[in-house]
Amino acid sequence: MRIALGLQYDGAAFCGWQAQPHGNTVQNVLERALEQFAQVSLPTVVAGRTDTGVHALGQVVHFDTQLDRAEFSWVRGVNAFLPPSVSVQWAKPVPPTFHARFAAFERTYFYVLYVHPVRSPMLARRAGWVHTALDVERMRKAAGYLIGEHDFSSFRSSDCQAKTPVKHLYAIDIVEHGPFVHLRFRANAFLHHMVRNIMGCLVSVGRRRHPARWMAEVLAARERKHAAPTFMPDGLYLAQVGYPDDFGVPPPNLASLPFSEVWNRD
Repeated sequence: MRIALGLQYDGAAFCGWQAQPHGNTVQNVLERALEQFAQVSLPTVVAGRTDTGVHALGQVVHFDTQLDRAEFSWVRGVNAFLPPSVSVQWAKPVPPTFHARFAAFERTYFYVLYVHPVRSPMLARRAGWVHTALDVERMRKAAGYLIGEHDFSSFRSSDCQAKTPVKHLYAIDIVEHGPFVHLRFRANAFLHHMVRNIMGCLVSVGRRRHPARWMAEVLAARERKHAAPTFMPDGLYLAQVGYPDDFGVPPPNLASLPFSEVWNRD
């Protein structure tokens, strides 16, 4: 039997998703909790391996098991062994053709950016921060140059293991809300550090260090050295992973993030 789980987690508490010998990753704590509940090792496959400090509202994993448990039993049972920073939101039996990573056709990330002369301790590790005003319309224009299918090598980490740098970026939506700038990135898939590297460029444009057209030049260069530094992970959230309707994957509970009300208006 194949089981899919929906996860939310505070990435600030972990050294990323992928299991490491030191054990302080989301995968490590999830698989320990699964083993404690099921009394057998249950290796997981994840939709997207988030970096250190990156959060998740709608992460999806799957695993195979011989155990027959009710859906609510998986949720409550595994959560009983997880730290407060990680929570299983739902569990669902899925057909063997389901694959958390390869069956996904779309990923959506949110970035929450606090724009204020002074940082807020209430937002530490929950939102990115810039202390100078941003030209948001200029940022929107720059973002437009990235929409479509492109070689995103300029926004790719040197540690990226993707087979190809070509991805299809469907949309970058940017909304101002009080002292916050909210960004939503939607693509078929993302390269390692791709969203954070794009964020670095957008913030640079917003601070008027470069014209909007510079973004097109960075994209065309296909070399990481032409882009801005990688932006902080604090405000980045894996919001949703898209699957064909036939699998019946539940939508994420975006309301658990107060900032997500911006996107609930869509």
